[in-house]
Amino acid sequence: MTAADSNPAAILAAEAEAAAKGAAPGGPAAQAGPRGRGPRARNTRAYLQYVAGKLGGALVSMFAVLVTSFFLFRLIPGDPVKQMTGGRRVSSEQLADMRAEFGLDDPVWQQFTDYCGNVLTGDFGTSYQFHTPVMDKITEAIGPTLWLTGTAYVLYTVIGIWLGTRSAWRNGRIGDRFHTGLALTLYSVPSFWLGLLLIITFSVGAGPLPGLFPTGGMESGDESGFAYVMDVAHHMILPVITLVAVGYAQTLLVMRSSLLDEMGSDYLTTARAKGLRDDLVRRRHAVPNALLPTVTLMFVNLGTVVAGAILVETVFSWPGLGGLFYQALSVPDLPLVQGLFFVFATAVILMNTVADVIYPLLDPRVGR
Repeated sequence: MTAADSNPAAILAAEAEAAAKGAAPGGPAAQAGPRGRGPRARNTRAYLQYVAGKLGGALVSMFAVLVTSFFLFRLIPGDPVKQMTGGRRVSSEQLADMRAEFGLDDPVWQQFTDYCGNVLTGDFGTSYQFHTPVMDKITEAIGPTLWLTGTAYVLYTVIGIWLGTRSAWRNGRIGDRFHTGLALTLYSVPSFWLGLLLIITFSVGAGPLPGLFPTGGMESGDESGFAYVMDVAHHMILPVITLVAVGYAQTLLVMRSSLLDEMGSDYLTTARAKGLRDDLVRRRHAVPNALLPTVTLMFVNLGTVVAGAILVETVFSWPGLGGLFYQALSVPDLPLVQGLFFVFATAVILMNTVADVIYPLLDPRVGR
């Protein structure tokens, strides 16, 4: 035993030096406790568990959509094989051959297992009425849908957030009452009815007002280059206005309600007491917290961008996924209907999952 071992002051000094170097008082780093068990590690682990749960729920939902898309549309009355003949006189042998060609004479359970196996490889079958792969028809129609609904999505999101913020901050004034009343009215109006009203007023013409816009379609068919772009934009005006009128109303009401809940919070009173201007209090403190519910709504609406607007596209004869879905239902074209329904539902499920995953990053209280 050395003098240092028997000297308490020397022992305390050695332990202090070891602690400063990150070692345990009783020895080197081998005696140090395990790392990575602090609050940050626990939060990361909890977040990963939360994400895994949401992804698992999304997979279950997609399987439920797969089952629903197969069995639901088989309840539609009508024989798809007879619809494909177009009313022509066809012998029973020819009808039987067509059913065998499309696998409609197989047992339902076999049709379902074949359908699930094909969907996993991205094969939704062959369209009855177009006689082309379903995926090709979806790829062909998704471009016009994204142009139409994507443009409307950007516009009604920006307008809804801006007007919702102004209405809540000026609660009870004339502007707030006007915007809230207009939003409630437009939100309750069926989109197809509003589209028809716009067609009657601005396409056909009403009284002295001449028709200013096309009644339907995406293009005139005789333009190219920049003139083609302007022609498509001209055809988009009325359907985009229809989608924006309904979509902005929902966003405005959610943003306004969320901001009104935040306006009575203590931290805003504290910010004002510190001498911050009212617009800074709103922009830096109130709006970021009030945006959380609106962010969820934005991702939900983003999922419907892919789904399109079936009624609006049908009213304006827009060659997108919505119009294609309506055509498939009228046959019924089972492979095309099933494929479109699965794509629509999957887009919404994925966007909801993304919103659930991002939300804890914006609000740490979620997912604990």
